[in-house]
Amino acid sequence: MPIFVDTVAWVCLKDGRILCARPRGKDIFYIPGGKREGNEDDLQTLLREIAEELTVALRPATVTHVGTYEAHQPDSAGHPDGALVRMSCYAGEYSGTLTASGEIAELAWFGYTDRPRVPAVDQLLFDDLKAAGQLR
Repeated sequence: MPIFVDTVAWVCLKDGRILCARPRGKDIFYIPGGKREGNEDDLQTLLREIAEELTVALRPATVTHVGTYEAHQPDSAGHPDGALVRMSCYAGEYSGTLTASGEIAELAWFGYTDRPRVPAVDQLLFDDLKAAGQLR
């Protein structure tokens, strides 16, 4: 039976670019976010993960659903080969200064040409943002 990974991600766009993060010990970048803990809902997971990874506070009243994507991830993305990853994406305003936490090695602003540097499920988001004219 294939492994299913359920994640949430924060879509932070600025000047036609999207914020991506590279975790320590990994070569690939991801849209910031992560997996839920316990009975967390999407918003609770998103608020916790973004605070942990980027040291900013999302403003819950501004968080809106952007889209949900599913793709099989290769082993190089940190999941067993054949894992199906679902990523529920949300946009929202934040307060604070974006700073990579201890678990994040690097932050970068990616354009569409950086699409090969993110996992398959993130690439689907890149495609939609490009088609909507939000990612250059």
